[in-house]
Amino acid sequence: MTKVKVDGNEIEVPDHYTILQACEEAGAEIPRFCYHERLSIAGNCRMCLVEVKGGPPKPTASCAMGVKDLRPGPEGQPPEIFTNTPMVKKAREGVMEFLLINHPLDCPICDQGGECDLQDQAMAYGVDSSRFQENKRAVEDKYIGPLVKTIMTRCIHCTRCVRFTTEVAGISELGLLGRGEDAEITTYLEKAMTSELQGNVIDLCPVGALTSKPYAFQARPWELSKTESIDVMDAVGSAIRVDTRGREVMRIMPRINEAVNEEWISDKTRFVWDGLRTQRLDRPFVRDASGKLKPATWPQAFAAVKSALDGKSGNQIASIAGDMAGVEEMYAMKELLASLGSTSVDCRQDGAALNPALGRSSYIFNPTIEGIEDADAVLIIGSNPRFEASVLNARIRKAYRASGMKIGVIGDMGDLRYDYEMLGAGPETLKELVDGTNKFAGVLKRAKKPMIIIGQGALARGDGAAVLANAAKLADATGVVKGAWNGFAVLHTAAARVGGLDLGFVPSGDGMDAMTAVKDADVLFLLGADELDLRSRKAGATTIYIGTHGDIGAHHADIILPAATYTEKSATYVNTEGRVQMTNRAGFAPGEAKEDWAILRALSDVLGQRLPFDSLAQLRAKLYETHPHFAAIDAIEAGDPAVIAQLAKKGGRLGKSAFASSVKDFYLTNPIARASAVMAECSSLAIKGYAEAAE
Repeated sequence: MTKVKVDGNEIEVPDHYTILQACEEAGAEIPRFCYHERLSIAGNCRMCLVEVKGGPPKPTASCAMGVKDLRPGPEGQPPEIFTNTPMVKKAREGVMEFLLINHPLDCPICDQGGECDLQDQAMAYGVDSSRFQENKRAVEDKYIGPLVKTIMTRCIHCTRCVRFTTEVAGISELGLLGRGEDAEITTYLEKAMTSELQGNVIDLCPVGALTSKPYAFQARPWELSKTESIDVMDAVGSAIRVDTRGREVMRIMPRINEAVNEEWISDKTRFVWDGLRTQRLDRPFVRDASGKLKPATWPQAFAAVKSALDGKSGNQIASIAGDMAGVEEMYAMKELLASLGSTSVDCRQDGAALNPALGRSSYIFNPTIEGIEDADAVLIIGSNPRFEASVLNARIRKAYRASGMKIGVIGDMGDLRYDYEMLGAGPETLKELVDGTNKFAGVLKRAKKPMIIIGQGALARGDGAAVLANAAKLADATGVVKGAWNGFAVLHTAAARVGGLDLGFVPSGDGMDAMTAVKDADVLFLLGADELDLRSRKAGATTIYIGTHGDIGAHHADIILPAATYTEKSATYVNTEGRVQMTNRAGFAPGEAKEDWAILRALSDVLGQRLPFDSLAQLRAKLYETHPHFAAIDAIEAGDPAVIAQLAKKGGRLGKSAFASSVKDFYLTNPIARASAVMAECSSLAIKGYAEAAE
């Protein structure tokens, strides 16, 4: 620790702190443009100038100098830093004047207006007139893809975007060309950026040079209602803010959550909002005798459900929950089917070999997302974290850059944005690791905190249970679970999956699983399940779809009950690491659509099996009685490490086919994304890019 004095206040800070961090620790506000806590130091905007007593007779850039480099007083007194002297004020005003020489007066038409760092700091350090009469520099706008709009005349060359793409996103797509007045930020060949995290440069840009292209000229920040919520596009559960105007979602922004997403979100999370308003189901539909879906009233739709269920026994009724179903509606559905005598419920629409009966440790990301930074060796089995959990993949890259962590991968996963050793393609390689004949087993054994990440591509296949058991056997043999460290990590792709498994939304007794239910159930309830092949449904069977978009489930449904999306309801989700999270309602569902739990509660009345709650609060009270851990929001109930040793004893025959990622197209993984025009454009560009790379 080092003692320093900031504006007369003595504080103690860690040795590695910069002067800027020490000043902020002392409560002083330091303006900056190029400095960012999560990026390397560039020191090129000079806005953070401070005065150092005993230092050179000129202001010091506080971001680029460490406290350990400061000289103490003549008698050993702590070094002194001043942040508000006339010298500092004059220096910052000079820097601001230079920045504004070429910056255009775009504030009335700039999307960054009201949220612009340059605008804010010009209020504090700017002057009312310019001493420069020369023409302002103009720079041609660049095309960098369908997501980020560029107006490069506004750029102040802070290079935050360049450092982000290189260091965090892991691909050098942006750079600075030219020198002096000719310097420009560009993608070199003016091609679209390919990173799944590129939208974060919009938040990083301190001026209006990089803004959101889909959001351009849609709204001003002071018009918007801001709602804190959780993302459900993948199983990471990134903290987000949903900005709405009236009933419409206008944009989605990240919130800081150090334990989950730090302050990044994926492009799918950020830009999927246009899919929330297109292809929506806004009224009930019932298929008539001619086979066409016709609009109906709620009483007519419920009567059709009752008619379909008349005379059916429990073993003929089933329900499958989709990837974005909240815990509350799954609980209500499970209770409703139980009252009808059915135990055929399943939240694993991809057929993943995960079972809550094996214990919670067998299906959550035990080391936690934050724990990735502590790991020193990682084995990835049948997963492509870059597409399955982009923000989590950035955390793996961060750990790789910080410690040179050894990474091994089974399955051909392409560019993961960090160096890794390709160990093999399929289960044979996993067997070699278990037997100790593959040298990477030794890497795991020697590591202090090794980690095994097993993806849905390895579990959602015929030999998924055997793959899971062998991964547990390898974890047991190589010390992946030891002491307080549990490095066995299941990476999910569906936001609803861990919540469903915690709830026991899986078949019991003679209940049918998802694959069997699709073929054999006479009455099948789909709770937003759209990733199923419903063409194998038998003739005469009834499919009831409770969901939000006109996607696969709705196309094959006989009765459609319109529901609410994640921005239109308060719902509980559990992310891949087992963290309980809750969305907040940012707007209301369109037309006659209702919240899922309310639909099921109203339906239970018509069926004569009234569910024992009349409000969301009552439903949650019942839920917390049977599953208390759902009440602990933002907490993780750790799994029992002994479960992994038990799982290792399970057998099973391994197949021969290679592992492949469960995500085929990052941009089109769910009904909301498939309804989004922005995601469709990104998908087509990505496919074109893969084709060019293959050539």
